[in-house]
Amino acid sequence: MQSAQAIDPDAVVELRHGEFVISTDAARIDLDVVHGFLTNCYWAKGIPREVVARSIEHSLCFGVYDGTGAQVGFARVVSDFATVAYLGDVFILESHRGRGLGKWMMECILQHPGLQDLRRWILLTRDAHALYAKFGFTPVKSPERHMELHRPDVYQIRTTT
Repeated sequence: MQSAQAIDPDAVVELRHGEFVISTDAARIDLDVVHGFLTNCYWAKGIPREVVARSIEHSLCFGVYDGTGAQVGFARVVSDFATVAYLGDVFILESHRGRGLGKWMMECILQHPGLQDLRRWILLTRDAHALYAKFGFTPVKSPERHMELHRPDVYQIRTTT
């Protein structure tokens, strides 16, 4: 039996495209930018800052930075680095949309050495189907096989109790 080459998911990857950089260096992530976006978006409305920090700590994160080093985009992947990956919290700040950064970030994520040859990628989206379709994502083929425990108001409930 041939052994697979070990990939270090903690190894920092940085890629440049013009003035922009995508980096997996968790130390570069601007928690204020990420939390500021997520707490106001439809999928994580009201998410506490400490929850965002914990999610970053336990994910492979991709930050997008402009020429000044300011963070303008983000995505994170939760994976076992062998069979499955969940892609979530993907965004480009509105001020930087329309420049192809979302598409470039998706290319970088899918080409990451630690995320190759996975059997399944999972993501949820309300409005970015066209972007993800360009990378082979499709609607769930057998929805009767998929289950979820979804608590969309968990952050509002937590803050009021």
